[in-house]
Amino acid sequence: MREYPGGVTLKSLLEKSIEEHGDSAAFGFAGEKPMSYSDAGRSIESLIAMMQSTGTSQGDRVAILSSNMPNWPVAYFAIVSMGAVVVPILPDFSASEVKNIIEHSGARLVFVSHALSHKCKGLPEGITIVPLDDLPEVTPPAHGRGERPTEAITVGENDLAAIIYTSGTTGKSKGVMLTHRNICFTAYGGSLIQPLTNEDRFLSVLPLSHTYENTLGLILAVMHASSIWYLRKPPTAPVLLPALSEVKPTVMLTVPLIIEKIYFNKILPTMNSKAITRLLFTFPPARKLLSRVAGRKLLRTFGGELKFFGIGGAKVNRIVERFLIESRFPYAIGYGLTETSPLLAGFGPFRGKWESTGPAMNGVTLKINDPDPTTGRGEIWAKGANVMKGYYKQSDLTAEVITEDGWFKTGDLGAIDESGYLFIKGRSKNMILTSTGENIYPEEIESVINTFSHVVDSLVVEKSGRLVAMVHLNLDEIESMYRDMKENMSQRLDDLINETLNELQEYVNQQVGKGRQLSAVELHREPFQKTPTMKIKRFLYH
Repeated sequence: MREYPGGVTLKSLLEKSIEEHGDSAAFGFAGEKPMSYSDAGRSIESLIAMMQSTGTSQGDRVAILSSNMPNWPVAYFAIVSMGAVVVPILPDFSASEVKNIIEHSGARLVFVSHALSHKCKGLPEGITIVPLDDLPEVTPPAHGRGERPTEAITVGENDLAAIIYTSGTTGKSKGVMLTHRNICFTAYGGSLIQPLTNEDRFLSVLPLSHTYENTLGLILAVMHASSIWYLRKPPTAPVLLPALSEVKPTVMLTVPLIIEKIYFNKILPTMNSKAITRLLFTFPPARKLLSRVAGRKLLRTFGGELKFFGIGGAKVNRIVERFLIESRFPYAIGYGLTETSPLLAGFGPFRGKWESTGPAMNGVTLKINDPDPTTGRGEIWAKGANVMKGYYKQSDLTAEVITEDGWFKTGDLGAIDESGYLFIKGRSKNMILTSTGENIYPEEIESVINTFSHVVDSLVVEKSGRLVAMVHLNLDEIESMYRDMKENMSQRLDDLINETLNELQEYVNQQVGKGRQLSAVELHREPFQKTPTMKIKRFLYH
């Protein structure tokens, strides 16, 4: 494999793309005229001049609070190209969380969209607020478009580029410090998994403030002068389908929930709609043929030119992944954390193993620390140029997760097979130790639960020494089974829900070992609260 060349910064990779592909489309809203890379370069220079005029200089922190839009990467590259440090803030953070992040990071300037400007009320004096929607066509009146930076800027690869505050699932955000080298190294590794050109088109549906979309959906694309298209509204079906038809993306990055919804809400009901297809779907050879047909239709739904459908952020449902394999859909899976910029392991289309996240990314070393002699499981440790500089202002926490010789402790449990493919088994912090001394990994039980009909999500917890599954069901589906019944509807529906929960408990307990069997299954009527990558915030439910 090719080694990372080194010496690359976010500033230099952008300049290279502008120089070689200035006329190529860079950033735009789906269905609208995009700005070219040359346009973006001029706007970035003007924005740097504006920030310098406000007193912002190299090393200062500058925040971005906005949903995805073409001006988001313009602001991002203006910040990092002038040697300042970008602080991307997730749009769904509350006003108090936004205030805490801005104060903790020491940001002195904030780019904010009109829709989220209310979250910036009450900020300390001396912080400059710049409306993001009006860039690059309109900059603040005192700083006309076309101005150039007032001083030469030199940025080094080991300079701090970003502080990313994680939403996490533990309830407490930490500021992850990533250097130019961290981010560029990871983007380069991603390009070895999936080669790209300036002809590729990304359709962005995940928040740019999350490092997954930021590194692989922005920096990787800019590294190859690919075009990136954004949506003006959340990616619901009425918004997404026309955008897919218009953009015809070659690359998309998603979380498991997106493809799982398509499978369970569209594909599986179609298979079950007729007795003959329902029967054929139970036989593997026939199921594979039906899956191939469904896969071709699915590809057309995504615009027909998709060559890389990346899935990350959480574990994909095993039944859905089996369909993706059998359908020959160009899916890919990656594994990583914000602290590793984020990618640690991954595979490209048609090179995966069922339920694996693939081998280590080029230049990254993975090991299982202190593996169980029987199962081979243990905590995943990683070493590479993508490991963060540390947690901002939290050296004690940094020392807890990075060893003196540079190994990063992921906190995830896994095993590596003989060909180097990594299999994630769960989070060490989520492990349940039973009274008999057995280690229970709730994610493994949840993966079984989530294959059951009508289950949307599940969470396995310990209550008084018993394993209990909290289950969020698709009650609309269950109710539709009885929608023609007029009398005693509430009683019949309650009976059906209880029957479903009892069948689910029996189904799970038949598939797991004795020590992992469920003592109860409880209905959780409201959707579980989740992180931007759609992982359940477990700390809220213990």
